[in-house]
Amino acid sequence: MKEPRDNTQFVKIEHAAQILRAGDVVAMPTETVYGLAGNAQSDDAVVKIFETKSRPRFNPLIVHCATREMVEAIAEFPPLADILADKFWPGPLTMVLPKRDDAALSDLVTAGLDTVAIRMPKHEMARELIRQAGFPVAAPSANPSGKLSPTTAQHVLDGFEGRVPVIDGGPATEGVESTIVAVHDDQLILLRPGTISREALTEATGRSVLDPQDKTIKAPGMLLSHYAPNAAVRLNASDCVDGEAALNFGNSELTSAKAKLNLSAEGDLAEAARNLFSYLRKLDQAGVHTIAVAPIPELGLGEAINDRLRRAAADRN
Repeated sequence: MKEPRDNTQFVKIEHAAQILRAGDVVAMPTETVYGLAGNAQSDDAVVKIFETKSRPRFNPLIVHCATREMVEAIAEFPPLADILADKFWPGPLTMVLPKRDDAALSDLVTAGLDTVAIRMPKHEMARELIRQAGFPVAAPSANPSGKLSPTTAQHVLDGFEGRVPVIDGGPATEGVESTIVAVHDDQLILLRPGTISREALTEATGRSVLDPQDKTIKAPGMLLSHYAPNAAVRLNASDCVDGEAALNFGNSELTSAKAKLNLSAEGDLAEAARNLFSYLRKLDQAGVHTIAVAPIPELGLGEAINDRLRRAAADRN
């Protein structure tokens, strides 16, 4: 593993808040993955996020808030959104809501859309950083665009070669990005599967969760090729060939002379989600040309895991 250039890049919340107020970026822990935070009200700060990640400008960002009052100053709340917020916030749910006309947000955050992706993270250090900064922050995952999402502070330092200061909040407890659901009048549309399952959304609201009718970019994480290691990814593998690493799940028995890991030997999807990005990262560091991945069920949290794997395996041209 590459050593960070400067371990002083680990910063405390108070210092991180000063960095944000000065218009720069800082990596913060959340329960899902680490986020690259910048002032969501500042064009310059949002541009800094895009430049740091080498992120396409047409891909919108999630706005992170510390309180419901902060959220309601930005977005309109239809009744279904209230139900979801009461049930899942703070937590790993992002809602795409109508943006208020008077919302004090950089237009770059929404990529020109009249909606905003917004959430209230469960990680107390993230909410405290936002409170101390005094404004909502835009925070995509703290990694170069398209690469594996970071689940530890060290992953952030490695990914950006020590150039980005980071608050060390420990390993992410969820390990997969937030669920993104668009709330449109009386409809729920699943834009990105995540740690809150489709079934949990239906149970909370009594509404079926629909799939989007088109593939235009309406929220973060919708790019076809995303969350990718350097190695190619081969899905639903029943064996490994020479030069491949093996990523197992449950009782699958892919074997490899190069490297192998099991997302969860017990077949626990929550454990598999927590391990997904870090295990892909470890197998990638074995220097293989391909990572062969055993089948993972599409039930519950498996939908989110398979979504990330399909994007990792997509054509990168």
